[in-house]
Amino acid sequence: MKKFFVLSFLVTLLFSCSLDDDNPSFSFEILPIEDVDIPEEFTLGEVYPITVTYDRPTNCHAFRDFYYLKENNERTVAVISTLFEENNCVDLVDESLTATFNFQVTSNGSYIFKFWQGQDENEDDIYLEIEVPVTN
Repeated sequence: MKKFFVLSFLVTLLFSCSLDDDNPSFSFEILPIEDVDIPEEFTLGEVYPITVTYDRPTNCHAFRDFYYLKENNERTVAVISTLFEENNCVDLVDESLTATFNFQVTSNGSYIFKFWQGQDENEDDIYLEIEVPVTN
């Protein structure tokens, strides 16, 4: 009997949702990182906040998450924003925001962080690379 109520609730929920034009449309956009606040060294086993500064291009952009790629002791980081596609977006000038993620140190050696800063004129990715040594 309990399964029936759960199934009925899910079916009702599914068919009560509307996909009309009242729902905002959006896309995701990667934003360049302008600056980073990161420790000069890490201690094995500790957790550290890493704060990035990025520019918000319009009032239709909102922070969504971090792009975070892990390869051995190399980390590639970028800001993912949600771009709400509306007609009344306003371009922003010098709208710098910060976002923070926690980094847990799990191995010895050094970590190399590559913070995405955009693309050059040849559309090659540009990174701010920071190497942080790990102490015991």
